[in-house]
Amino acid sequence: MPDSGYPWPIETTRLDNGLRVVVSEDRGAPAVAVNLWYDVGSRHEPQGQTGFAHLFEHLMFEGSVNVAKTEHMKLVQGAGGSLNATTNPDRTNYFETVPAEHLELALWLEADRMGGLVPALTQETLDNQREVVKNERRQRYDNVPYGDAWLRLLPLLYPPGHPYHHATIGSMADLDAADLATFQGFHRTYYAPDNAVLTVVGDTTAAEVFALADKYFGAIPARGSFPAAPDGRQVAATGVPVTETVVAAVPAPRVFVAHRTHPFGSPEYDVLTVLATVLGSGRGSRLYQRLADGERIAQPDSVAGYGVDLAHAPAPLVVTATARPGVSGQRLAAGVAEVVDELATVPVTAAELDRAKALLSTGWWRQLSTVDGRADTLGRYATQFGDPRRAADRLPSWLSVTADQIAALAAEVLGAADRVTLTYLPEETA
Repeated sequence: MPDSGYPWPIETTRLDNGLRVVVSEDRGAPAVAVNLWYDVGSRHEPQGQTGFAHLFEHLMFEGSVNVAKTEHMKLVQGAGGSLNATTNPDRTNYFETVPAEHLELALWLEADRMGGLVPALTQETLDNQREVVKNERRQRYDNVPYGDAWLRLLPLLYPPGHPYHHATIGSMADLDAADLATFQGFHRTYYAPDNAVLTVVGDTTAAEVFALADKYFGAIPARGSFPAAPDGRQVAATGVPVTETVVAAVPAPRVFVAHRTHPFGSPEYDVLTVLATVLGSGRGSRLYQRLADGERIAQPDSVAGYGVDLAHAPAPLVVTATARPGVSGQRLAAGVAEVVDELATVPVTAAELDRAKALLSTGWWRQLSTVDGRADTLGRYATQFGDPRRAADRLPSWLSVTADQIAALAAEVLGAADRVTLTYLPEETA
């Protein structure tokens, strides 16, 4: 059992303007990963501004004071690098992996759009990117079988006013209603150095990164304070199961079963991660063995169970399965519920536990096998928990989980009385 889940060096500093800088040196290859996490996601969005955090993921590539529209991508890719960005309820991050000699370019580009996006943001750019987001919603959610499941599950799991009640894609009506000044204000509010973590991993030194960070980010003024996201840590249990049935153009019945558990980063969530792996990861999982291979009521490639890593509220465990031909949605939902319920009463075997821990170990080291994977991991722990070194605790925590802990957690949070069940039915069989 490894003593640490992160055996590479970690060095940190904080600039005078509040920007936290994390460096992990690795001379194994002449490349560096730059990852910039902003502590803003859909959970921070005020009522009437849903979808703003995600839209900025697009706007940040559309030009800044010294970088023309689309030039950010061209410069990084022209230097032999790759780049992207993502948004979730808890944060927005931007990242590049470049040859080590182009580290300075990557840092300059990130600093320019942190401090200089607003003066370059035009009505035309805003309108264009609103249309891009609408297309993304149609392609990923609205026009894909079962694609809107997450959009439906969140309001079933979290009440109105809760920061996780709405999905990151947001409301198209909110995006349409806001004017340019409102979006400029959103950037000024959250895109500040004292609301960000810059992580660099790879073929460089902490001294070099700290100096370059100060050179390019140091003159950007701190904001000083930020609007607090609504407190979502407590969600009252209703004691009443929640069910929703959707009749849609889907090829077969599909069931989603969800429970609120504990926040990502807590010891209980580490137990849940092992539980979810026992329950729904791969052919050796309980769901697969019972529903796909045993009773043969679920399609083999459709069975899964996983925790959603949300850090500021009871994070959900989601279980899903799609029915084989001739199996009803009701029968499938009952089968899924039976397997979930048995986690509290049928002890996890030593073989199940060993298998789950092996899968989690493999996944963890695969994530950390690249400089960009490490940069993202350190950025997450620095942003969400205040210390990148906490990443080293995650794998040992999983490996210490016991069968008794799994049974106790299942009994605590996976009861039928507080369960959400979302069922899709094909139009022709409903």
